[in-house]
Amino acid sequence: MRLLVLGGTWFVGHAIVTAAIDAGWEVTTFNRGTSDPFLEAVRPIRGDRTDPEDVAALAAAGPWDAVLDTSGYVPRNVLDVARALAPVADRYVFMSTVSVYRDWPLKPLSEQSEVLYCPPDAGPETEDGPSPYGYRKAGCEAAAVAAFGADRTTILRPGVVLGPREYVGRLPWWLRRVAAGGEVLAPGSPDRMIQPIDVRDLAAFTLHTITEESSGAFNVCAPMGGATFAGLLADCAHATRADAIFDWVPDEVLLSHGVRQGSELPLWRTSGGVWRVDTTRAQAAGLRCRPLSLTVRDTWRWMVESGEAGNHDQAAEIGIGREKEEQVLAAWHSSGRRTG
Repeated sequence: MRLLVLGGTWFVGHAIVTAAIDAGWEVTTFNRGTSDPFLEAVRPIRGDRTDPEDVAALAAAGPWDAVLDTSGYVPRNVLDVARALAPVADRYVFMSTVSVYRDWPLKPLSEQSEVLYCPPDAGPETEDGPSPYGYRKAGCEAAAVAAFGADRTTILRPGVVLGPREYVGRLPWWLRRVAAGGEVLAPGSPDRMIQPIDVRDLAAFTLHTITEESSGAFNVCAPMGGATFAGLLADCAHATRADAIFDWVPDEVLLSHGVRQGSELPLWRTSGGVWRVDTTRAQAAGLRCRPLSLTVRDTWRWMVESGEAGNHDQAAEIGIGREKEEQVLAAWHSSGRRTG
C-alpha cells in the first residue's frame, strides 16, 4: 500500500506513519521538514502546501493508493491540494474533528447530526459562529469531497486524542499534577463519562479505512460508557505511583471561581454533548479502542523516558496554577461540603 501523508509527524501523524511502516506500507511524507523522525523509513518530500509549485511537484511524485491529510485547515487550500492529487491518488482521507457539528458540544451527536456549512473554497479569513475552527474544518471536508467525490473520500472526526507524544498537554498535565501528590482538585462528578481516544487506535482505524476503502464520515472516539473521570485520575495515580487525594468539587463551584473549561482542568467540560458522541458506525467499520488505563500508562512512560515529565506543557493555557487550585479548594472546604 502506498500512502502519502500531508502534514506534521509529531502526534497523530507520527502514530499513523509508524503504524503504516510497521504494516509494511510505502510511506511518503509532505511537509516543510521542521521535524521529521522518519527520514530513513519514508520518502520525505519537502514543500509548502500553500505553494502551487510545491504541490505540482508533489503530484508529479505519485501515484499513491491513498492520501492522508492531517494538516488541512483552510477549505480553499484543501480544495487546491486535493484537486492536484486527485489524478494520482485513489482515495483522500481527511482528518477532521467533531467540532464540525452545529450542535457540538451542546447536544449528543451522531454522523446524522447537522454539520456546519462552509463553502469548499472559503479562505483563511472566513469565520462563522462560535467555532471558526469547526466551521473551516467543515469547509475542508466539503473541499475533499468536491475534489475526490464521495466514494473516494473518507472523513474522520475524532474528539479528544490522547497518548504518547501528545503536545497539547491535556493528559501530561494531569499526570504531572497527580504525580506531585497531595490534595488534587478533581472537577465535577467522578462518574462523568469521558470518551478520549488513544492516538494509536485512531491510527489503526485510519489505516483500516484505507485498506477496506471505507467512504463517508466516521466519529472516532472511545465508546460511550467505557471510561469516567474518576477512572482517569485513578489511572494517573496508579501509573505515577502517587500519593494523591482527589477532592471532587462541583461544576457550579468551579464555574463561580472562573475556572476555564477544557484548559485549566483539562478534559473537564460541562456541556451535555461533549462526551455523548455516537461511534456505532466507526465500531461497525472496525474501530477498536484500548482501555484508557493503557493510554495513561504508556503516556507516563513516554514522558519519563523522553524527559517530558519535568517540563512545562507546550500549550501555555493548559493547567490550573497551584495557587488558584488551593484557593478553590479552600473555598470549597469552607463551605462545609467537602468530598473525598
